[in-house]
Amino acid sequence: MGSAPSADFFQPLKADDPAVVGGYRLAAVLGAGGMGKVYLSYTPGGRPIAIKVIRPEFSEDPEFRRRFQQEVRAAERVQGLYTAPVIDSDTEGAQPWLATAYVPGPSLAHAVARHGALPVRSVLLLTVGVAEALHVIHGAGIVHRDLKPANVLLASDGPRVIDFGIARAADSTALTSTGVSVGTPAFMAPEQASAGTVTPATDVFALGQIAAFTAIGASVFGDGPSHAVLYRIVHEDPDLSALPEELRPVVTRCLSRDPADRPTLTEIIELCNAASEAPLRQGEDWLPQAVAGSITERLRLPAPAPTPAPTPTEVSAPQSAAPAVPAAPGYTPTDVAAAAPTQTAPAQGAPGAVPPGYRTPPPYAQPSYPQPQPQQPPYTQPSYAPGRSTPPPFHAQGFVPGPPGPTTPPRPKRRGLMVIGAVAAAVIGLAVLKSLLPDGFAKGGGDKASGGGSASSGAAQKRPDPQPVSYQGIEVPQNHQLMSADNPPRPAEEPTGAGVLYGHGDLFYFRDTLFGDEKFGTANGKLVLLNNSEKGSLETCRAVTRFTEKIGLDQLTDGSQVCVLSKAGHITLATFRGRSGVKEETRFITVDLTVWRNAEAAAKD
Repeated sequence: MGSAPSADFFQPLKADDPAVVGGYRLAAVLGAGGMGKVYLSYTPGGRPIAIKVIRPEFSEDPEFRRRFQQEVRAAERVQGLYTAPVIDSDTEGAQPWLATAYVPGPSLAHAVARHGALPVRSVLLLTVGVAEALHVIHGAGIVHRDLKPANVLLASDGPRVIDFGIARAADSTALTSTGVSVGTPAFMAPEQASAGTVTPATDVFALGQIAAFTAIGASVFGDGPSHAVLYRIVHEDPDLSALPEELRPVVTRCLSRDPADRPTLTEIIELCNAASEAPLRQGEDWLPQAVAGSITERLRLPAPAPTPAPTPTEVSAPQSAAPAVPAAPGYTPTDVAAAAPTQTAPAQGAPGAVPPGYRTPPPYAQPSYPQPQPQQPPYTQPSYAPGRSTPPPFHAQGFVPGPPGPTTPPRPKRRGLMVIGAVAAAVIGLAVLKSLLPDGFAKGGGDKASGGGSASSGAAQKRPDPQPVSYQGIEVPQNHQLMSADNPPRPAEEPTGAGVLYGHGDLFYFRDTLFGDEKFGTANGKLVLLNNSEKGSLETCRAVTRFTEKIGLDQLTDGSQVCVLSKAGHITLATFRGRSGVKEETRFITVDLTVWRNAEAAAKD
């Protein structure tokens, strides 16, 4: 949106824009980005909301959909004073979308482009506000990954961080190699730009860049082609020559190339308070007058368009075959169980009033199905309202509808009797065979001892999940390994003692003496390093497929979780708790283990 005048804050809907998304009637276009388009809408009570509709290219990627669903579920747990909360979503529709509280304020990128650098006090208040937002976001197990000026909105009582964690859903999809740009290279951390490694410290680096950008009015790593900017981030020092002296301590530490040298979020807030002459308190005067005027402009909200008949451009499922409830103008059928931001209220003249006669639609009722009659046309599955799961096809009394086949002349009765006789003989033969089989086979279970039984009977008698067993604070010395079957797992020296794995451990820690790197790995299965938003559990470890056999210790931070799937069928969730020891002979790592023994069938060699 750049430095466009206020008239361009709310773009009118175009012919290719949907009129309704998930039951919310759209009022205007707020903006567009690499992952989708953002629209203005309202809750039934008149609260303004922002709805992001994901681009069709991403919607068609199964891996993106899976990740997007995980990120939205995680984002729903973030309820901070400096974030725009997620209040509704649909991750399984034709085009996924999510709705957040509308923040009536410009983005930091827009404010700096239009008004230039902000004063030191505003920069300090912005920095502590974003640090508090990151504290809540990281507490929910999310790393933002794409923290940049466009994702920081300036509200009347402080900043708001948006789009936390959503960029991760686009990573490693088929689209990342086809020219679709997600993220902003100028605000990446060195480890993110060079190796794709992302930790909470990655967001701290981005926060340092944002603080410097706000105070200087430009990126400290310069402009130009993406590859040139990324090279400077990885190999060169930032240009802080124009940075005010008061901001140097916090910005310099945040921009440390080594993630371990960056300050914690608590330390950032302390550094900002130490740099301020007066106590830092968010209030209506935290922004310059010119920037604050942009907030007032964004409170003059456009009204939603009158409710039209459903059109093919709606991002929702077709209307149900059940009788519809008439909709009053501005009515949205989706139940919204969340509040809008506390710092805003609908401006005077905004569509905040509920029309007379408005009522919530009655609970969804399953449509009744008519009993099929002979020569009845084929049964048509009814459609369902957005958010409802479609039941499997219904066939009454075993009737399977379908088009009538071609008329054939009647066959001789003699051949019909022969067929009936053959069927009767087969039934009698099966009954005799059943009586001769063991009880397990007769009941469809098969004889486990002899390995008998069919695939369907095995599925019907699926073994129950084993109970997890937890072990805390296991110290694994360098060049030692663990076996999940041991109770408790005890570190054993790697058989060769050569510093390179040639053993058979389910989990090991070793240092390659040739290259000097330290590894966390397995010689008896496969590993999966879970992302920050993935909750470690038996179900998660069974579902993930990003298999590897070795993980560098530089990829792990305190709390990182790794699924270990052994060939013997044991599943272990290993939580990394850090590394200790300075000298090579005294180094060890500490892990917490949760083991589900015999959770899967043993692999065949």
